[in-house]
Amino acid sequence: MAKPIMVVLTGAGISAESGLRTFRDSDGLWEGYNIEDVATPRAWHRDPQLVLDFYNMRRKGVLEAEPNAAHKALAALEVHYDVRIVTQNIDDLHERAGSTNVLHLHGEIFKMRSERNEHIQYPIKGDIQLGDTAEDGAQLRPHIVWFEEPVPMIEAAIPIMDSAAVFVLVGTSLVVYPAAGLVDYVRPEVPKYVIDKKIPPVSRYRNVIPIESTATEGMIQLKDLLLK
Repeated sequence: MAKPIMVVLTGAGISAESGLRTFRDSDGLWEGYNIEDVATPRAWHRDPQLVLDFYNMRRKGVLEAEPNAAHKALAALEVHYDVRIVTQNIDDLHERAGSTNVLHLHGEIFKMRSERNEHIQYPIKGDIQLGDTAEDGAQLRPHIVWFEEPVPMIEAAIPIMDSAAVFVLVGTSLVVYPAAGLVDYVRPEVPKYVIDKKIPPVSRYRNVIPIESTATEGMIQLKDLLLK
């Protein structure tokens, strides 16, 4: 018998308890940097060294981080559900926790790509340097979707949302589009569990079960609700 499909949309809040900060916790600053200076195409063209330095530091931070109880709880739910995770996060903590079906909307910190061709990608655990080039001769950049860039994986995420028998939203404020709009593709009759310290605006959706808590505590409550 097929397992019911659980679709999970995660944001920065699920990785915060692993020590990875979100810029929205600090007045538009991300680790002390203005987003416009490190996470836009204009920033890349203006000062690629600064952008590379910033993401090289982020990569080190993710390497040092460990999956927390929320990541592990989602992985454990694969025993009972066909869990399909769509994440706004660029870290690999879902995968390291054991989740086997993860789509990254905004790219991955452990990949780099040609600045000219987004399909030319390579794994990276160390630093990207100015002068490091792809096979097409173009400078390598982080495989990250910056602000003001299109989100190529959004089209792949839409049918995942529509497939949900159970939907879970964890640690996202629903203010970054187009990712926030994905909830609109979850069918109205599907139960929607929303886990966050501050419940985002979800009043227009039907069948919402709010769990106002941190990601780790909220996932414990969710498991109790689903498996009782």
